[in-house]
Amino acid sequence: MTRLFGTNGIRGIVGPEMNADLALKMGRAIGTSFGGGTVALGRDTRLSGPMLARAAASGLMSAGCDVIDLGVVPTPCEQFFLAKSGHLKGGVVVTASHNPREFNGIKALDARGMEMRREDEETIESIFFDGTFHVAAWSEVGSIRSDDAANHQYLEAILAKVDVAAIRKSAFTVIVDPGNGAGCVVTPYLLRSLGCRVISLNGQPDGAFPGRMPEPIPDHLGDLMRVVSEVHADLGIAHDGDADRAIFVDDKGSFVYGDKSLALLAKAAIQGRGGTVVTPVSTSSLIDDVVGAAGGRVVRTRVGSPIVARTMFETGAAFGGEENGGVIFPDHQFCRDGAMSAAKMLELLAHEGKRLSSLTAALPQYHLKKTNVSVPVERRDAVLASLVELTKGRKVDTTDGVKIVEPDGAVLVRPSGTEPIFRVYAEGRTPERAEALAKEGADLIEKALGRR
Repeated sequence: MTRLFGTNGIRGIVGPEMNADLALKMGRAIGTSFGGGTVALGRDTRLSGPMLARAAASGLMSAGCDVIDLGVVPTPCEQFFLAKSGHLKGGVVVTASHNPREFNGIKALDARGMEMRREDEETIESIFFDGTFHVAAWSEVGSIRSDDAANHQYLEAILAKVDVAAIRKSAFTVIVDPGNGAGCVVTPYLLRSLGCRVISLNGQPDGAFPGRMPEPIPDHLGDLMRVVSEVHADLGIAHDGDADRAIFVDDKGSFVYGDKSLALLAKAAIQGRGGTVVTPVSTSSLIDDVVGAAGGRVVRTRVGSPIVARTMFETGAAFGGEENGGVIFPDHQFCRDGAMSAAKMLELLAHEGKRLSSLTAALPQYHLKKTNVSVPVERRDAVLASLVELTKGRKVDTTDGVKIVEPDGAVLVRPSGTEPIFRVYAEGRTPERAEALAKEGADLIEKALGRR
């Protein structure tokens, strides 16, 4: 059986890989696995979203499911809608998150609003490939209705979880860049509700992503960094395509890597209370230093927000997240939440009474370097096996991929779950060491491929 689900849903280029036929069959398979009932359906702003969402809805209805169409919503908004409804079977999200504009994808959610367990995904894949779809009788075909209240309910829920008075008193100036994605329909309004002076970049929903590419990385956020600096704003906020991640730009216009914002938010979550923080092996050692000093402990998992969220749910963790700007607040919901991250960062700044640049400067210094190496999907397993052989005798963590741990840094090499690449995450106490470790990781992949 071929595997369809990657680290976070099914992704592919629209047309050859991700098309209406696939979405229809996937809707039928997901609906069959749910055994009928009511299912939520949402999407991001991608141009292919309506096509794929309608196809998935048809598949769900053909399997006897009733569909509530939420329209364009941040993924965590649909997850909150599911978690609070208490009676829905699950959900389907049409999104490719941070992937380039030619991609789209499909995610399946359970009744709690969490991404499916791998076993549930395998059940759906089995139905899909075996063709064992439930075909509803003419009188039992599902219905579809729209619900446009989800975004407002989600916004109100976030406001209920933060110190609104303290944030309003601070009267922050915030530049928000939703990147023409699903964050456009919530985050600017949330910031306004928090009393901020809000300036939006790429604030109109547009699936052609004319402003920038969906992934909030330094190469894509030049305009945001420049505007934050020029207008002397307190904070810049950027989302990915479905707004489950938030990346920050500090008051000096500098990009704040996700490891640093994760560490600051983790410290705020456990300070004086203790508890466990869950994060993948790809997060830098900064999180260990900060959480340990605040009286907490860190649990490492494989990469992927569904794994982090599920581990948090099962262990009662106090906080969790990833180094890419995906942060999970368990007293709100068990998924990455970009709008909640934005609100919590403003709460942190209001309570500390300090600038973000000074808070990050006070953190232990780790320098990060990330790069990607193209690897055909069919060679992924062979390359991983070669990497294990090539690193024998060294201190290695194989929780996910191969992580080489040195006294002054580390490098993780692992296959992407959504693209035909291997990702390289390096950290060092100096920029030069991080660069050298990243190069070593990339060279090891090339050697495993037989290219050198």
